[in-house]
Amino acid sequence: MKFRKIKWCCRKKGGIRLIEPNDNLSDKYIEEASQTIDMFEEADNKWNVIKGYYACYNALYSILMKAGIKSEIHDCSIALMPLIQGFFDQDIKFIERLKEDRISVQYYLKEKLLKDKNKVKDFVLKCKQIREDINVEDLRKKISGIIKGDKN
Repeated sequence: MKFRKIKWCCRKKGGIRLIEPNDNLSDKYIEEASQTIDMFEEADNKWNVIKGYYACYNALYSILMKAGIKSEIHDCSIALMPLIQGFFDQDIKFIERLKEDRISVQYYLKEKLLKDKNKVKDFVLKCKQIREDINVEDLRKKISGIIKGDKN
């Protein structure tokens, strides 16, 4: 089923929860994403992979905070992307690949470089636009429907 992962996430501690929408926290996350991009180093190294992932993740999370959706599990936050108007399969694949690269360099000390800093910047800009245009009520209704469906 299309929403199996989201349903799983709704049952997990630290998984998806509806909370009060929080514009202030949303602003902080998008600001953090922008500042992280500014910290890219000229020389490519593993830290740029880590920074690139967190810039994208924080930008995504800013959308979730604006809508009042809390998720402490990164995979669960990413699983919500198909429900957010403006994201496409290539966006989801991009952040998933970036997450895998971040895990490889951070936990397994693999040598990977950030393939394209501009894609990270584009993703963050896309999140800013989605954040401005998002229909919070509609997104919350979709998630509530999935949660209620899970309890049946």
